[in-house]
Amino acid sequence: MPTLLETHIKNRFRVQPNHANNNDTLHGGNLMKWLDEVSAMSAMRFAGETCVTARVNELDFERPIQIGDTALVEAYVYDAGRTSVHVALRAWREEPRSGETEKTTESTFTFVAIDENGEKVPVPDLSIESEEGERLRDRVHEIEG
Repeated sequence: MPTLLETHIKNRFRVQPNHANNNDTLHGGNLMKWLDEVSAMSAMRFAGETCVTARVNELDFERPIQIGDTALVEAYVYDAGRTSVHVALRAWREEPRSGETEKTTESTFTFVAIDENGEKVPVPDLSIESEEGERLRDRVHEIEG
């Protein structure tokens, strides 16, 4: 049974001019792509199967990420259904020289595990085996209200 912490992934993306919008900040679509990619990796690590995006829950862009900043994306599985995998996401802008961060985005995505024929397949139960895992899971439930 996979644990929450085993699905915890962080990745960094350097924001270049080709990622920017007319305001010289990271285009929201690029951040959404990065969120989707990192959360899919987390879902697949949990399920042991290919996972496809089924739903993007509320996604608010709280502050911009500038060209030259680093987008730091964190994802982990916090719940699972029979074939669905629920992934929590957060993103920060990170100043690459100082490491200073500010949270920019928070959301949850739902994935479905599929086989090589595109048919839904069952996923394992999620295990929460540590205080850190419980804290991360509880943080998501606070967001969902």
